[in-house]
Amino acid sequence: MERQHVSESNINSTLAALTMQLQQLTQLVANPPLPAIPNTPPPPVPFPPVSLSPALPMRWTHPKLSYPLDFNREHHNGCAFLNSCSLYICLALEQFHDKQERILWALTFFKGGCAAKWSENVFHQEVDTGVFPIQTWGDFEQQFWLHFFPTNTEADVINALEGTSYHQGSQMVDDYLDSFQALVSDAGYMNSQTLVVKF
Repeated sequence: MERQHVSESNINSTLAALTMQLQQLTQLVANPPLPAIPNTPPPPVPFPPVSLSPALPMRWTHPKLSYPLDFNREHHNGCAFLNSCSLYICLALEQFHDKQERILWALTFFKGGCAAKWSENVFHQEVDTGVFPIQTWGDFEQQFWLHFFPTNTEADVINALEGTSYHQGSQMVDDYLDSFQALVSDAGYMNSQTLVVKF
């Protein structure tokens, strides 16, 4: 009897344990657990390959320069021509290998009239003597002034302003004003009353 009682007690406790396990399994089937997140770090993001070659240096580019206009010995264009040549040479100095090349380059713009004839004579002198007659840019400027500018520019300009033939005539006001300012500048007139009278 006593054994039977112990046996029933064991069966009841085993049955209770099995019932509890069955309930836990049913609950797990109804609500499955979330998958565990691994602790491993994510794979590294690949970076683009780094070039070890040296970077190309930045190239300095000059603005596009305008060539001087062709020169044909007109006196009113002489100063502008000489200034544009000097400015071009100053801004593009690396294009010229030596001083003589600058002079030869300037002579390429002597395309008409007495200017072309004078340029031709310069090269004839080189053929005759074996030496180019103009050695420096200063010499070129001096020869240019000697041959292509009036002997007394200031006196000529003053005579034009003082003469009776100088007036606006059929010129537009802007054109007359431009020519007047150029003449006054060349004449060296500074007094405001004189400028008013001459205008």
